[in-house]
This record gives sequence, structure tokens and C-alpha cells, in this order.
Amino acid sequence: MDIVVKGRKTEVPERFRKHVAEKLKLEKIQKLDGKVISLDVEVSKEPNPRQADRCDRVEITLRSRGPVIRAEAAASDPYAALDLAAEKLDARLRKEHDKRHTRRGARRLTAAEVADHVPDAATLNGNGQAVHDEESDGVPTKKIGSLEIKGEGPLIVREKTHVASPMSLDQALYEMELVGHDFYLFVDSETKEPSVVYRRHAYDYGVIHLSTDPMVAQAHSPAPGGTTGS
Repeated sequence: MDIVVKGRKTEVPERFRKHVAEKLKLEKIQKLDGKVISLDVEVSKEPNPRQADRCDRVEITLRSRGPVIRAEAAASDPYAALDLAAEKLDARLRKEHDKRHTRRGARRLTAAEVADHVPDAATLNGNGQAVHDEESDGVPTKKIGSLEIKGEGPLIVREKTHVASPMSLDQALYEMELVGHDFYLFVDSETKEPSVVYRRHAYDYGVIHLSTDPMVAQAHSPAPGGTTGS
């Protein structure tokens, strides 16, 4: 496998190509991912003088039999941008490598163990059909994840719950690029509130922060000192 280096609206000097080969060591990459198919490095230049400190951008794309892993960075020169992008790529490769080893060591649950390990798992009858609770008025009530649906109710296609460690905005952007999605939900390590980063156009990103309405929080909080019964 060779490293393909190309420029987008800019020339790539031979010296930089040699630096790429020295920085991105194929032996080290293949140890972390033995199914690598191709490794592309694209260099681009931002002509806007207001972005002189981020005028050179390097994007590294690694394709394998698993998910595509991308790492990009911008700096005042292409060598610094390459160093930053290479560090991100190495971190993401190691994370994917650790995930694969964790999955191999995980034991699959039997059907009888699901109810003991999975919260709110559906109970099945003798025909293998989900058993739903019936309310006194005869209208069936079923539980989908953490939601109780009475009657037909809204159609919930899928619900997932993830345990998330608080992270910085930069780390959330890295994680979004790693999974290849256009948005990423995370808990901000500074505010401890849920936030979402999302991809806009070109190389721009956006972030949405959620904060608790103090009026709502106050209305749901218990009265000072609690209550006493008569």
C-alpha cells in the first residue's frame, strides 16, 4: 500500500511528500489496522488573508474494510497541519483498535439472560410475541424504551441510551469525524450540559448548547426543608 499525496488548488513540493512518508509510518498504521486499503493525504490552501494562521489544511483519509477514518487540521504551514492531523489519526486508530479487542472479549447474552441484563426488555409469551400490559379501561399500554405508549400512540422506530463521559468541544469534533456522522451529541465538560456539534458547509462546524430553564427547574424542585404530614 502506498500513500497518495495530492494538492487541491495548490502544488505539493517533493520535500513535503517525503515528510508525509516519514510522519505516517505504514508499519505502525498496519499494526493498529491490518485491513488498511488506502491512505490519502490532501493538502489545500485558504486564500483568505484573515485566516493566515489556518491557511494550510491537511486532510488524511484512511480506508479499510472497516469504517473510513478521517483526520484533518489547519495551521499556518502545511508541515504543522500535517503533524496535527497525524496525531488525530493516531488517536482514532488506537481507539478503533481498542474497540475491536473489547468486542472480541465480550460474551453474547442468551435469550434467558436478556431480561436480567437489559432494562425494560420486553417479556415474550409462548409464541415469541411481546406481552403488553393492559390497563383497567381495556386500552393496551406498551412500553418502548423509557416511553409508555397507550393505544396506538406515536411510532418510535428506535431508541438508544448511551453512557457519555463529559468532553471538550474539540474532542466532540474528533469523535464526530471518527464515526463519519454529520452531528454528534455529547456532554460539555465545562457546562456539564448536553450539546450537539454539527457539520455545516465546507470546513465549518456549528454547536448547539442546551441549558436548563431556571423557572422550570425551580418549579420541579422540592420546597426548602421538605414537607411534614399532619
